[in-house]
Parts: sequence; structure tokens; C-alpha cells
Amino acid sequence: GEASNMRANADLVLEAGLLKLVPYREEHVPLYHRWMQSEELLEATASEPLSLQEEYDMQRSWLEDENKCTFIVLDKAFPSDAGLPDHSAAMAGDVNLFFNDPDDTKVAEIEIMIAEERSRGRGLATQALRAMMYYAGTKLQCTKFVAKIGEANKASLALFQKLGFKQVNYSKIFKEVQEELDVTSELLDSLESTLELKYSQYDDS
Repeated sequence: GEASNMRANADLVLEAGLLKLVPYREEHVPLYHRWMQSEELLEATASEPLSLQEEYDMQRSWLEDENKCTFIVLDKAFPSDAGLPDHSAAMAGDVNLFFNDPDDTKVAEIEIMIAEERSRGRGLATQALRAMMYYAGTKLQCTKFVAKIGEANKASLALFQKLGFKQVNYSKIFKEVQEELDVTSELLDSLESTLELKYSQYDDS
């Protein structure tokens, strides 16, 4: 079922255009943890600051979570980070899928974070979302994407709308917009034609 599906993806690398998406691994935690000290990113992702040890525990729990799929976005414009496997690309952010709808296990909440300033404003978020959407629609049998975006996050709202998402809900309490996009064969065709997606296996060396 889906669980074995997620497992099969534990070593998957997706490459498209400017970026590579690699599974979120233990070796990525220190830099990820450094990102998450930023007030701006904590607010944008509605997260609490964690200790480094808590961040390691969180990474492990995400890896084991049947309903969560997390990839680190690597930016090919920069060399690999010191001490990390050489992917000829540097950590820039992350992209997530959560299959957390109890009524429909084929619906995925999708979110993106480009944490590194130098990697912003170059279309990485768009490409990462497109790659993730295509992958989820073709390999994980996902039928619908949901994005929950803080109303103040204008860039993110514009990004999801550009990808075809439509607003379905607004939460006054959370000041959050919910947008959705159905997976159709037209969507997958248009993603495929713009992506040139390559799959490979994660190499720790």
C-alpha cells in the first residue's frame, strides 16, 4: 500500500532544472536546525524553535512517518555544503507532502520553504512544487493537493495561484488561506512537459 510506497521513496532523488530534491536525512539536520532559528522562517512555517537534539528526533520521526514525505531542496547554482554528500548542489530549503486527511488518504497537503536568501527569487520554489506534484500525482496516486498559507505571505499565495491552486477556505482564527488543486491528466501532462524530471538513488558517499 502507500506505506511501502513511501518506504520505496526513502532513497529517491528527483532532479529538475535548477534543483535536486533529496530525502531529508540525518546529515541535513544541523543546517536545517540553523535555518529554523530564524524568526521569519518559524513564523512562515508556523513552527516552534527546537533544540538540535529535538530536531534530530523530529527528522527520525518524519522518516518513519507513513504519511509524510519530506525532501530537501538543493540548489545546483552552488557547490555542496561542507561535510555533506557531494550532489554538486547546496541545501536551499525543503518541500513536504502530508497525507493527513482521515477521510481521503489520497489528498496531500503540500508546502515549500526556500530558507537560503541566495536561492530565493530564482524560481526554485516553483520548480520544487512542480516536481513534487508530478511525483505525487504519478507515483503516490495523489488525487488532490491542499496548501495552507498565512494570509500575510503574499509571495507564497501568488506562487500557488500561479500553479493553478484555487482558494477554498479562509480561517480568521489562524489568518490562513486554504487553496486546493485537483490532480488531473491535464495537470500531469503540463507538469511533465515543463519539467524534464530525472529520478536517481540517493548516494551517501
